[in-house]
Amino acid sequence: MLVKSFFALRPVPEKAAALASVPYDVVDTAEARVLAAGNPDSFLHVSRPEIDLADTVDVHDDRVYAQGVLAFKNFQARGVLMREHGDHFYVYRQIMGSHQQTGVVACCHVDDYANDIIRKHEKTRKDKEDDRTRHCLELNANSGPVFLTYRDTTSLDVLVAEVKKGVPLYDFTAVDDIRHTVWRVEGDSGAWVEAFKRVPLAYVADGHHRAAAAFRSGKQRREANPNHTGNEEYNWFLAVLFPETQLRILPYNRCVADLNGLPVEAFLAKVQGIFKTEEASSPNPAGPREVHMYLAGKWYKLSWDEFQADPVGRLDVSVLQDRLLAPLLGIDDPRTNTRISFVGGIRGTGELTKRIDAGRDAVAFSLYPVTVVQMMDIADAGQIMPPKSTWFEPKLRSGLLVHTLD
Repeated sequence: MLVKSFFALRPVPEKAAALASVPYDVVDTAEARVLAAGNPDSFLHVSRPEIDLADTVDVHDDRVYAQGVLAFKNFQARGVLMREHGDHFYVYRQIMGSHQQTGVVACCHVDDYANDIIRKHEKTRKDKEDDRTRHCLELNANSGPVFLTYRDTTSLDVLVAEVKKGVPLYDFTAVDDIRHTVWRVEGDSGAWVEAFKRVPLAYVADGHHRAAAAFRSGKQRREANPNHTGNEEYNWFLAVLFPETQLRILPYNRCVADLNGLPVEAFLAKVQGIFKTEEASSPNPAGPREVHMYLAGKWYKLSWDEFQADPVGRLDVSVLQDRLLAPLLGIDDPRTNTRISFVGGIRGTGELTKRIDAGRDAVAFSLYPVTVVQMMDIADAGQIMPPKSTWFEPKLRSGLLVHTLD
């Protein structure tokens, strides 16, 4: 695959912790406002610019995109964001509790995205693509990196380990106790380019809409440039690439608002006709082919023995959807059905019991997490994972390194 170093915009060291923000798509407008409150340097002023406008302004209003550009220029004018001296690769490590992952920050080529060298496993929504494409074009920058993974490569591991011996540009612990460390790669970048040429495929782990928007913005710039060569900066987009064995996927759990008109006893009896059902001693499944259900104050273990050859059909989330959620609870399309909600594993199973016990929902399902290998197998098969199947944690921070398109 193709990668290149880039002339980054990055925060001055003393502003890195204040500027770095969670990805735009893991918070809504209200949550973004709370996170950025009292912090004029938060990158959320760029990635979620509606937080600085009235509540009555639609998030897709022209004024929102203009506000993002204003904030981005303001950060540069105030010296919060500085232009790097020369083009570089970077190494980015995150530590969350006992887990750590280290990736390479680089620019990837939109042709690799188009030609499926960078593989996808999720569908994207046009409205979200439209929003991030316009955001990218108005800023003339990738405001947040795409989270990519690749199968472990020894030559890259050696290069990364050597860089981590040096003094980092940034090293801080965010308010959520996740530690972020960034090193700049010094010297000739040729070894990195050659090492990635030997990586046959990369996979979008998180940030499908950011990747699609980067491709679309590059395509629009190409079409507008009669002298296009393929080497222009807009042909490249910002990514952090991690070896697959370092990544951790958390479960994406489900809550359903009601029992589709069934009394609790009748619903439970029907579930027992679908799965092997017994009371569970823990809310967390011990392994695959097992889902735990919280209903009327009790946890139940639902299990099955069959193993399907199809990489999507064998996923626990697919079995749950196909055998219970659709036929029994009437959740026909989990992407659009308003009776189902999704709870990222970072919030724990306590959030599930709280919702049911409070009467907000009627039943909850705790799942065993999908593996990175399963995700890759599905992408390699050209298939799409069910919605809300993976929750990667920790999340990349936006604003630490920004790629501009000129």
